[in-house]
Amino acid sequence: MTKIALVTDSSCDLPTELLRRFDIEVVPLRIVYDHHEYRDGIDIQPAEVYDRLEKEIPNTSMPSPEDIQHTFQKLKDNGYTHCIVVALSSGLSGTFNTFRLMAEDFEGMKIDVIDSKGLSWVLGFLVLESAKLIRQKMDYEEILEKIEQAKEHIRGFFVIDTLEYLKAGGRIGKVAATLGTMLNLKPVISIDQEGKFTPFTLARGKKQALKKMLETVLKQLESTKANIAILQGRAEKEAEALREKLKEIENVCELTISSISPALVVHTGPGLVGLVIDPVTKE
Repeated sequence: MTKIALVTDSSCDLPTELLRRFDIEVVPLRIVYDHHEYRDGIDIQPAEVYDRLEKEIPNTSMPSPEDIQHTFQKLKDNGYTHCIVVALSSGLSGTFNTFRLMAEDFEGMKIDVIDSKGLSWVLGFLVLESAKLIRQKMDYEEILEKIEQAKEHIRGFFVIDTLEYLKAGGRIGKVAATLGTMLNLKPVISIDQEGKFTPFTLARGKKQALKKMLETVLKQLESTKANIAILQGRAEKEAEALREKLKEIENVCELTISSISPALVVHTGPGLVGLVIDPVTKE
């Protein structure tokens, strides 16, 4: 009898309550300081990363092979015959590749690793979709196909206070970072088909960038019912303002405000605000 497990990594930003409800296993990324390494969301929380940014900007690292091996072994011991791993974008991290290599060497359980091409709730919504498909008891190969289809529809948009942290982490070009600093141009950042950060549009100042980001999502909501996640990193007031504007929209099914994980804090610094849209009625 087929018994399917679901695994993701800590960049998904899903709350503990949802992870427990859908039996989702999470393998933590690593936050690496000069003198110590922490497991994302377990040994260190976002507030601690923010508080230390002025003294030291840490690095992030993919989950350890030991943590992945332990997770796979635990699932196998619990009677799982199949395992779907939905991982952080391969365009932003080596996490997907580490999962893939570990899966190839693991015996006794069929494991498929899916590149989400996203992070935070772009990944999170895909993980939740995977969990719901597993609960529908459909054929394993059909589940994999439907996850790939769902990936095409989830979109994420982000506005941050400064590009310096993305530049420091090698996630955005130096020219773009310098331009933004000089002219107070704020890009609305999205994720391209390769799963890498890309400027979706530009605005003069953060207020205008947030307005453009909201307008983009509202336009899609004119014709599509969707679940929306509002992301924030020490930007509670801006996130709440977006919630007030979205909560009365008829086509919004579920609306969530979510803090970003320590791993994402490292690369964005304080002040991130984002919107992720997951269409319920696919186009």
